[in-house]
Formats: sequence, C-alpha cells, structure tokens
Amino acid sequence: MIGTKTENKQWLDTLKAWWHPRVITMLFLGFSAGIPILLIFGTLSAWLTEAGVKKSAVTFFSWAALGYSFKFVWAPLIDRLPLPLLTRMLGRRRAWLVISQLSVMGAIFWMAMIDPAQSHAQLTAMALAAVALGFSSATQDIVIDAYRIECVEEEYQAMLSATYIAGYRIAMLVASAGAFYLADFFGTSSELYQYQAWQITYGIVGCCMIIGVITTLVIPEPDRKDLPERINYSAVEYGRFFLLFLCVAITFGITFFYSGALTADLKGFLKQTIPLSGRIIGFLAECLRLFVSLGVAYSVAQIMVRLGLVDRAMLDDTYLEPVKDFFKRYGMKTAVLILLLVGFYRVSDIVLGVISTVFYLDLGFTKSEIATVAKVYGLLMTIAGGFLGGMLSVRYGVLRILMAGALLSAATNLLFVLLANVGPDLLLLKIVVGIDNLAAGLASAAFVAFLSSLTSISFTAVQYAVFSSLMTLFPKLFGGYSGTIVEGIGYGPFFTMTAIIGIPVIYLIWVLRKLE
Repeated sequence: MIGTKTENKQWLDTLKAWWHPRVITMLFLGFSAGIPILLIFGTLSAWLTEAGVKKSAVTFFSWAALGYSFKFVWAPLIDRLPLPLLTRMLGRRRAWLVISQLSVMGAIFWMAMIDPAQSHAQLTAMALAAVALGFSSATQDIVIDAYRIECVEEEYQAMLSATYIAGYRIAMLVASAGAFYLADFFGTSSELYQYQAWQITYGIVGCCMIIGVITTLVIPEPDRKDLPERINYSAVEYGRFFLLFLCVAITFGITFFYSGALTADLKGFLKQTIPLSGRIIGFLAECLRLFVSLGVAYSVAQIMVRLGLVDRAMLDDTYLEPVKDFFKRYGMKTAVLILLLVGFYRVSDIVLGVISTVFYLDLGFTKSEIATVAKVYGLLMTIAGGFLGGMLSVRYGVLRILMAGALLSAATNLLFVLLANVGPDLLLLKIVVGIDNLAAGLASAAFVAFLSSLTSISFTAVQYAVFSSLMTLFPKLFGGYSGTIVEGIGYGPFFTMTAIIGIPVIYLIWVLRKLE
C-alpha cells in the first residue's frame, strides 16, 4: 500500500488525537527545527541585500542549505554511532538531538559575529557559517524525523506532521518577521545599513533554540517494542566509520572549493563553443562540479574500504540494506515513481520561496509590511492549512490530499504573476499570501505523512533522510539560480515557469493512485 493506512474515523476521534502527548511534543521540536532555515534563506537574504551584496550572490547563499539535500550521507552515522556518556544518559535519539541543537546555536552566533559588508573575506566567512548552520540544522532534522516516526504508531503520523509544521512555521515567524521587527527596531534599513542591528537580531533569535534543548531533555526516548535489535559494533569499528565519513566530507569540500577556478574556465570555453544561454551553461557547469566532487569523495571511500580501514559488512548494513529494503517492499517500477514524486513534489514552492523576500522588497513593500503580511498572516494560514491537511489525510487518505496539494501549489504560483504585474498593492499581497500559504500547509502535512509511511521501522533515520534529502535537492539547486533567472527574464515569466514545473508532479500522483 502506498501512503499511510487510514480508517473511517469519526471527526470527534480525529479531534481527540490532537491531545496525544507525542503530538504536542512535535510542536516544540518543530519549533526547534524551524529556527535555522530562514536564517539561511529569507532573513539572510534581507541582511545581505541591505549590506549591498548583489542579488545573484544573495540567492547563491541558498546553496548553504544543501546539507538538507545530502543529509542521507551522514544519517547512518547518526543512526549507528553512540555518543560517549550522552547516549547512555539520554538515549540514542535524544543524545544526538542535544548535540545538533547546541551546534545550531553555535553556528547562528558565529553568523552574528560577521559583517558581510566589510570585505569579500567576511562574505566568505558568512558563507562558511551558513554552511555550518545548514549542516547542524540538517542533522537536527535527521534525529527529529526518526523520533517522530518511532515515537507513535502510523495512524498518528498525519497529526504529528501537522503539529510539527505548526511549530516549524511559528519558528519561521520568529526567524523572519520577528527578526525583521528586531532589525528595524535596532535601526537598520535599506537606506542606512547598520551591522550591529543584525548582529543583535541574530543573537536573540539564536537564543530561542533553548526551547528545543529543554524539550529534548524532558521528553522520553521512543519506546517501540517492534523496533529491531541493533547490531552492536566495537568502539574501534565505530571510530573507523566516523573516520571514513570525515575523510569523505573533507575530500568533497576540498574538491568543490578548489575546482571553482576550473569551473570558471570551463564556463568560458563552453560559452564560446556551444550555442546555449550563458545561464544554462553556468548551471550545467556547476552541476558537473558538484557531481565530480561527489565522485572524488566516493572514490576515497572505496579506497579506504579496499585497504581494510573500514568494515565492508558494516557499510553494507548501514547504506545498502535500507535501499534494498525499499525496493524490495515496493518493486522497481513503483519505487522509481515514488522517488520521482519525492524529488519533485515541492519544487514549485521551494524555488519560489528562495526569491520571495527579494521579490517583495523589489516591488516596494517595506520590511514591516512583509513581516506583517507575508510572515505573520502567512504563518496563520500555513498552520490552518497544516491542521486541515492532517485531518483530511487521516479521513480521506494521504494520496488524495497530496493531489489536492499539488494542484493548489502550482495554481497559487500564478497569483504571484498577477502581483508582479499589479505592483505593491497591500490588499492583493494579503490575498496571494493567504491562498498560497493555506495550500502549502495542506500539501506539506500530507507530504510529511506520506514520507513517514514509506519508511521501514528497521531503517527509520536513513530512509527518511534519503527521502527528505531527495525532496529538496533539485529545488535548492534550481533555487540557487533563481536570482540569476529573474535578472534575465523578470518575475512574471519566472513565476509562470515554477507553476508549469508542477504539472509533472500531478501526473506522478495520478499514476501512483492507479497503482494503489
């Protein structure tokens, strides 16, 4: 069966499920997960724009969150590696959760100490801090996702998805509208940039992560009797496993960093020899750079395995078995269709979200107007959509609500075309943001429940990390070029393009529903 299993529950039973302790817990863990994301995307975009950084460079910063798209690489490490003392004291999930939350706080405070307007070196340092925040936040997501799936039965997953999204969106409000209000209060603006205002703002928002730390310390470890017994390896084997991951990560980072000059030369050569747009050539060259870096890192891993530095059986158990389990349960044809759906379901709203704050500023809306309408009002509509999506998913099935969410997500992007043509009309902004966020909340709740239903309890963290990484990989790669595309074709055609991209998603859901 594709998607979560549902029963014909009464509406009263569905409403009572909201008071389940783990459903409430996900509200606070969702808050902890939602704090970092906009400190890399929208809020950081506003800071960099005020600091005078070029629009194309601003949207490239969205690549700092690529850690979310590659978290499946280190998810097995988190799933297997015990932390000294902490694992014994707190348990497997909570130990990693505390470490990741403290790392998120540290990365936010690091960003607060950097002024991107000072020099290119400071801008580079900001990029590194943003990457550290993306990595730490993605690690936190791995653990929260595993905890959510393991802490209750499958029938509650749609509810947990809804409260998780509610907490996540409230945190996004704090990290966006709250940050904008604070930045305005401390005296920074597009006309008069003040670094100290952003420094204090990021410091205050970083302290909000304490809510997540406290939640982690008071909640229990998942107590699922159907969890499989873990294979226990020696401390030396765990150490070698960690060394492998470290070497692979360092190799990837060095290769990607030092291949920048070669990539620039390749772009110049291709522009002279291939009759394609410079932006398309640039996108293809950067994709090649990414995949070459991944290939070199993979080669290093293979060499370490062949030298006997890492136990191959441990690697197979960690990386290959979760993949084999997924294809065995669904079959090759259905599994491929599912993976395509996972990879493209959220492309329309993620790509639009990367450029939305810059779009509002370019139209002429003030930061306070953006904070009030796009953030506060948008948050309320998203939460409403999330709760609606959770209840409807339990009542009518996940795939039906996925279809509704896909249709609405593509259609609502066309409303931004209207807004781009009309200009800074506050009433129209409220209408567009309200409808768009209601649709996004409904689609997200159903989609998270759908992803949770795809995982096997034997490989929770790894399989969900693969799904959620795939979910954001293409949208974030595409989103990194959104500023460049907008500069070339304008906002109207860009938003139309994001709506058209949603059509294949609708077709994939239709095919999967036929296979039920």
